[in-house]
Amino acid sequence: MASAGVRSAEIISLGVRTASEWWQEINNSKLWQNRIFHTLAGLYGFVAAVALIQLVRIESRVPEYGWTTQKVFHFLNFLVNAVRSVIFVFRRNVQRIKPEILQHVLLDLPGLAFFTTYVLLVLFWAEIYYQARAVPTEGLRPTFYTINGVVYSIQIALWLLLWWKHIRVTLIISKMFFAGVSLFAAFGFLLYGGRLFLMLQRFPVESKGRRKKLQEVGYVTTVCFSCFLVRCIMMCFNAFDKAADLDVLNHPVLNFLYYLLVEIVPSALVLFILRKLPPKRGLTQYHSIR
Repeated sequence: MASAGVRSAEIISLGVRTASEWWQEINNSKLWQNRIFHTLAGLYGFVAAVALIQLVRIESRVPEYGWTTQKVFHFLNFLVNAVRSVIFVFRRNVQRIKPEILQHVLLDLPGLAFFTTYVLLVLFWAEIYYQARAVPTEGLRPTFYTINGVVYSIQIALWLLLWWKHIRVTLIISKMFFAGVSLFAAFGFLLYGGRLFLMLQRFPVESKGRRKKLQEVGYVTTVCFSCFLVRCIMMCFNAFDKAADLDVLNHPVLNFLYYLLVEIVPSALVLFILRKLPPKRGLTQYHSIR
């Protein structure tokens, strides 16, 4: 029995060493770095194309309503994913840009735009929820703009501090701020997605479209809450552990897993769930961006 236990321990140890060697080989191989970054570029490009196609379909269906929340959401999705795609196509060139602060701006700005894109969805749900309860919604959009203005202003200030004096503490604060923003977005989805879900549950069973809308809100809330929570956790590791640094070339596998889990898969799932086009007539919950 003791011999079998020792043999099992040796097999496990060998497997761990093999996996560690494979990880290091992939991370340090320029060929694999390029393959992984180009794969990410292709995936982002695909999601961007889907968002653009959906935007064109919506515009052709209801051109008379101007820039609605739904259209802006799909346009921002296209923009974020297209920019990410271009960055990963030229990822090695991005790493050589000087001054170094421009690298941080190029890598972080699409993440902020991703936050704006999906907080817009929270805003849309909040408007529906409060309108259904006959609560005034005039203050929601100014609050949305204020939150985004504060987030971007703080991030720009942190970038300027990094440009002025690139020290480890400032970089940690910048990454922890981004983690906090992601946590804020996660709880926004939990709060308003959860409220809207519970409100729809109380509607009569025979209500038209109740079941489908209930599933839609439930799925999107789960996907978005999970992706922003994972982003928050990963950014905390990224801030304090150099082995989890996402801003370097020699962590391509980590980059692939991170961006796949927190942006590519969530965006693709949400676009699929929200693929239904608005009706041509009788739009009652289709709001224009003012």
